[in-house]
Amino acid sequence: MTQTPHVPSTEPELAGVRNFRDLGGLPAADGRRVRSGVLFRSGHLAHATEEDARFLSSLGLHTVFDFRNAADIELDGEDIALDGVRHLNVPLNDPADGAEFWKMVRARDLTQLRTVLAGDRGAERMAESYREVVLTRTAEHSRVLHTLAEDGVPALMHCAAGKDRAGLSIAVTLLAVGVPREVIEADYLESNAPHRRYRMRREAEEGTGSREVAELLSPMFEARAEYLGAAFAAIEERWGAAERYLSEGLGLGSATRERLRERLLTD
Repeated sequence: MTQTPHVPSTEPELAGVRNFRDLGGLPAADGRRVRSGVLFRSGHLAHATEEDARFLSSLGLHTVFDFRNAADIELDGEDIALDGVRHLNVPLNDPADGAEFWKMVRARDLTQLRTVLAGDRGAERMAESYREVVLTRTAEHSRVLHTLAEDGVPALMHCAAGKDRAGLSIAVTLLAVGVPREVIEADYLESNAPHRRYRMRREAEEGTGSREVAELLSPMFEARAEYLGAAFAAIEERWGAAERYLSEGLGLGSATRERLRERLLTD
């Protein structure tokens, strides 16, 4: 029987930032582990309270990677400013992607939602979006990893909910320093914890058919192993192996990989 990899829990109680955690302690290659205090993940920082901001400032962050697009930022707001911290907005999908879909959600158009999401279609939509990001956003992921290797840590990666775009970017980063896939998956699935999960806006929850809307949208708000698996499968189909993806797809040379390991891992 396969044991679930241990994922350390080192997270504070943040009032306005969801899904925050330190990746420190995750096992990597050659008996090493991810260093505590150098790589964090979360949902967006737009609603951080003053107390949250004080905590985030105490982390000594060098870089915040924000993977949201313009539509996300318009909806939730800009991240709070943290003194002395570089903020890099690296959108991982086009601002227009999904605009019509979310307009349909806000309108609570059950007929169209059933057409788009009923049965397995919602999960299939999510899996395909993971494939698309990993295949088409190699330049963005290359930029993230090169920034980390150069001078970008300690770093915090986030998107809107800290689940999908941040989840994929964290997965790629961990893959680059030799963290096993089963450990990457276990950390990814931690986003399903009730206190971490993204909450649908109230206007999408109230009114006639709200329960069915919530059920139809459920695959969009879950971290599922099949979604991350679709990304890994896309890597294998396009590049044959993770090493070729890292070297050819992301342009990571051996020196850059070694600097990443030095910055992110400890013995």
